[in-house]
Amino acid sequence: MIDYTTYRRLHELSKRDHLTPVQIGIELALDERTVRFWLDEESYRPRQGIKRESKLDGYRKDIARWLDQHPYTAKQVLRRLRESGYTGGYSILKEYIRSIRPAKVQPYLTLGFAPGECAQVDWGNAGSLAVGNTRRRMSFFVMVLCYSRKLYVEFTLSETMEQFLSCHQNAFGFFGGVPGAVMIDNLKTAVLSHAYGQRAAYHPRYEDFAKHYGFEPKACGVRKPNEKGRVENAVGYVKKSLLAGLELHSLSAVQTEANRWRDEVANRREHGTTHKTPDELFTEETLRPLPAAGPYDVGVPRETMVNCQYRVVFDTNRYSVPSKYAGNRVTLRVYPERLALYHNNLLIASPLRSYGRYQDILDPEHDRELVQQRRGARDQAMWQRYLQLSGRAEAFFLQMQERRPNPRMHLRKIVALSEIYGVDAVRRAMDDAFELQVFGSDYIANILEQRQRFKQQEPGVLHVPRAGDLLDLELPPADLSIYEGGAA
Repeated sequence: MIDYTTYRRLHELSKRDHLTPVQIGIELALDERTVRFWLDEESYRPRQGIKRESKLDGYRKDIARWLDQHPYTAKQVLRRLRESGYTGGYSILKEYIRSIRPAKVQPYLTLGFAPGECAQVDWGNAGSLAVGNTRRRMSFFVMVLCYSRKLYVEFTLSETMEQFLSCHQNAFGFFGGVPGAVMIDNLKTAVLSHAYGQRAAYHPRYEDFAKHYGFEPKACGVRKPNEKGRVENAVGYVKKSLLAGLELHSLSAVQTEANRWRDEVANRREHGTTHKTPDELFTEETLRPLPAAGPYDVGVPRETMVNCQYRVVFDTNRYSVPSKYAGNRVTLRVYPERLALYHNNLLIASPLRSYGRYQDILDPEHDRELVQQRRGARDQAMWQRYLQLSGRAEAFFLQMQERRPNPRMHLRKIVALSEIYGVDAVRRAMDDAFELQVFGSDYIANILEQRQRFKQQEPGVLHVPRAGDLLDLELPPADLSIYEGGAA
């Protein structure tokens, strides 16, 4: 089958250029027989398709009648057709039902909002971010004022309760006030349950937060996405305008870029519906003032146990507390950026929160306390050993405290000398030093060394031979020649 342009071209080549069918076929890359066929045709006529029989042909009236009686699904219709002997496939049936019963488009009313009446919030997914030795899912929170379309965006590494409440709080601070209502999706951090057509049951923590700031929480109706269309459009706008092509190196860098984009692009653009900028319409918003009581405590409390290594485990990471609380039950309050640990309402530790995994976060002060305890125990044991050296040991130490700059060092050296020379030798040396009124390990060491040296220089035992042995001595004769010369 050729198109009309090719039909006109081959007739031109035949009549104007007088080419043969073979030559025309070479020119147009057509078979010679195809060229001859169309040269014999006085006008172009598209080939009529051959209608093929369908296995549905004998059932079309039944299908239409069933669909008029009840809105059956394609699978329900297929089951009835099988009972009637239909042997065709499911795909062709589904396509046919779609053609005779097109999908209905649900009409929605356009929601209008007065200034300051309502805001809408939702989460968006921004992929993942490398954090330490792991990767974390990165989300972004969006709040949009329904009247002015002014938005606030904040990036987080979780969507937990403390993050959700903190983002609300930061958004209110950014807007400088609180809207009359906040419209939310049916997410678990805000809505416990929401049966179709009934009032939502809100999370007690979120209700308490709403009461503190004076707004009314409103959960969207089930399967009614149009009710939060403003924030859904804002989430899509963040992805297309901010995140498209943005390199995600760190959470702080992403948030810095988001703040710049929010202030210089998003809230200054002319909105496609209002034809005004969000900043311009924001001047008409009538928000409620922030509570005089101050910000809400967004920390989420939980009970936990301190292990024998004086650590608390949270989100696979281990955080230290003072060693004296090992084995105790404590209260952990989780904030987006830090943790707070309490024992009997006393704050005992407040480490920065780590979003890595399997990390050991140690406060050196917590180790130092245990080291001091152990050093104190060692010093106590050393003191007991020192007192056992002499009855005058305590008085000797008091004298060292008055006369020497580091008496405990001298104490340890004196105990060490007792291991070298023995307890009795050191006791005697201490008594001698006390009599001489010299106090210190160096004097004790000198006395011990001098006494040891004196012992090594003492003469040995004289061995006297027996009297009988003296008779066996042989003496050489005396040389008297030396006297002869003197006489001459």
